[in-house]
Amino acid sequence: MLQMTHISKVFRTDLVQTHALRDFSLNVKEGEFVAVTGPSGSGKTTFLNIAGLLETFDTGTYLLDGKDVSHLSDDSRSRLRNEKIGFIFQGFNLIPDLSVFDNVDVPLRYRGFDGKERRRRIEGALEQVGLASRAKHLPSQLSGGQQQRVAIARALAGTPRILFADEPTGNLDSLMARQVLEMLEEINSSGTTIVMVTHDPELARRAHRNIHVMDGQVSDFTDFSQASAARDALAA
Repeated sequence: MLQMTHISKVFRTDLVQTHALRDFSLNVKEGEFVAVTGPSGSGKTTFLNIAGLLETFDTGTYLLDGKDVSHLSDDSRSRLRNEKIGFIFQGFNLIPDLSVFDNVDVPLRYRGFDGKERRRRIEGALEQVGLASRAKHLPSQLSGGQQQRVAIARALAGTPRILFADEPTGNLDSLMARQVLEMLEEINSSGTTIVMVTHDPELARRAHRNIHVMDGQVSDFTDFSQASAARDALAA
């Protein structure tokens, strides 16, 4: 689903060059749930922005669902991003004066769906996250956990092949964070690939794999799916 090979990204000013990613390589298979961890400034956000086609890179190769995105035009990148990618952010990024329904509707309008199709997708996504009864509410009338579920519904309504989550529980208390993570696990179990950036080691352990980033490179990884399979085999 996602294959990055020897990616580099340098941010330049008149006096300073900052190497955000150095020879960064990572493969994520379809249907995986991968957590990306690392200290602040390690390159996690740059990786996520490049993976989500929000930023370009300087050298290397990036294949998204088998398509080489290295030399795509801005319009082609936007079209591919809208068709295949969903985003969930720490800050929810909801429009405060729009209802829950209309917040989920915004990205669908950009994709040109007609009104009937948009309504079907919105109602289905809100039902999936348990907020069908809150469709007419404003974000200010919802708890933090509910607002994050609206953000998840907004991403799901576009039926993405891959979902990028940037600290999706960072603004939530432990109970709400657990509920959001359980929802992401359910989404993943239905076949959606998820890549989640998090500082929380407990959340990272719930993923199939944990990729640790340091100084713009993958420094380590842990495959929890194999450990889980080994435990299941011993239990049997």
